[in-house]
Amino acid sequence: MNIDELRFDENGLIPAIVQNETTGEVLMLAYMNRKSIQKTLETKETWFYSRSRQELWNKGATSGNRQIVKRLSVDCDQDAILLHVEPVGPACHTGETTCFYTNGFEEDRSVRTVVHEIVDEIKERRVHPIEGSYTSYLFREGVDKVLKKIGEESTEVVIGAKNQDKDELTNELADLTYHTLVLMELLDVSIDDVKSTLKNRRPHLNKRSQDE
Repeated sequence: MNIDELRFDENGLIPAIVQNETTGEVLMLAYMNRKSIQKTLETKETWFYSRSRQELWNKGATSGNRQIVKRLSVDCDQDAILLHVEPVGPACHTGETTCFYTNGFEEDRSVRTVVHEIVDEIKERRVHPIEGSYTSYLFREGVDKVLKKIGEESTEVVIGAKNQDKDELTNELADLTYHTLVLMELLDVSIDDVKSTLKNRRPHLNKRSQDE
């Protein structure tokens, strides 16, 4: 990226949207100048320019809620920046995950982040078990119990598919996904691990199917 090609406003600023690299959730909007962009590129952490204090600030320098930059993109008009980050803690000073937590309109609740939310809940139940929690029960029973459930749910997925019943199949796939996520937590496999493997396999998938 050539900083000289960016279109800054009359105050030498450009808006920067910060997005969670994993979930796609928009975390915050801030402003950057040339120096904050340079420091962001150098440190791989987000740096912004405070219009009220008229100084640079490093996100999380005080709170510890840093943002590790994974990718920086510029829009087609060169007048806005998109930062894809790995957040270390909440983005908002209120403690909310995102600064955009107040809904003005929502036709249907988004399901985009539901898998990641369930993963967080699974991790929480492993560290802090709750009496009566099914997830806590699975962790108490251990990997053999989880593997047994995955075997059962896999069979039920096959039955649902053979029955050509969409609702049945959807429910069984959801059960299988949940138990798979518990197994992943037990064996320290993350969603990002799976995504990386799929990404690496992607160029070969079509070729493999043609060869077979």
